[in-house]
Amino acid sequence: MQSMSTVGTPITNQPLRKLGRVEYEQLVAQGAFRDERVELVFGFVVAMSPIDPSHTHSTHLIHARLQAALGARAAVRCQSPIAATDDSEPEPDVYVTPSGDYWREHPSRAYLVIEVARTSLAYDRTEKALLYGISDVDEYWVVDLVNGLVEVRRERDGGVWRSITSYRRGETIAMLAFPDVTVEVAAILPPA
Repeated sequence: MQSMSTVGTPITNQPLRKLGRVEYEQLVAQGAFRDERVELVFGFVVAMSPIDPSHTHSTHLIHARLQAALGARAAVRCQSPIAATDDSEPEPDVYVTPSGDYWREHPSRAYLVIEVARTSLAYDRTEKALLYGISDVDEYWVVDLVNGLVEVRRERDGGVWRSITSYRRGETIAMLAFPDVTVEVAAILPPA
C-alpha cells in the first residue's frame, strides 16, 4: 500500500487551500508541527527529507567555514527558516543574511542560500531553485553529495537562474557578495 504522500494529490476538481507564511508561523507557534520536520513551500506544508551523517557533516563544515570567514560582516544561519515569499518559509541547510535584529521576524534577504542534497536533489534543483530565484537571494548553491559537486546558481531573472556552474573537487568557489570568502569543494564533500 502506498502512502498518500507518494501518490500525489488525489483531489482534482476542487481548489486546494494554501497557507500563507504568517498563518503557517502561527500554526508553528501553537505546536501544530512539533514532532515533524516540515517547511512551507509555495503555500504547501512539505515534509523535509531525513538527513544522513554525510549531509549533517557537510552542513556543519559549510556553516563553520562561512562563519569563520565572514565574522561580523554577515550572519550565517544553519537549518533555520527564511521568509522567502508571502507563501514560503523554507529551512535551507545554510544561508548568509545581512546582520540584523531578527527577534520578531525571520530574515527575508540572503546573500547566499545553500542546500545539501542526496535524496532531495531533484527537489532542490527544481522547486527550491525556482523559489530562491523569485526570492531576495543573490546566489544559490546545491551541494550534490551523490555526484560529488557543487552547483552554483547566479544571475536570477524572474525565478530563472541565468548562470549555473558546476564545481568539483580541486576547485574553489568565491561568494558573490563577499569575493574574499572562498570554499574549497573537496572540503565540504565526503571523501572520494
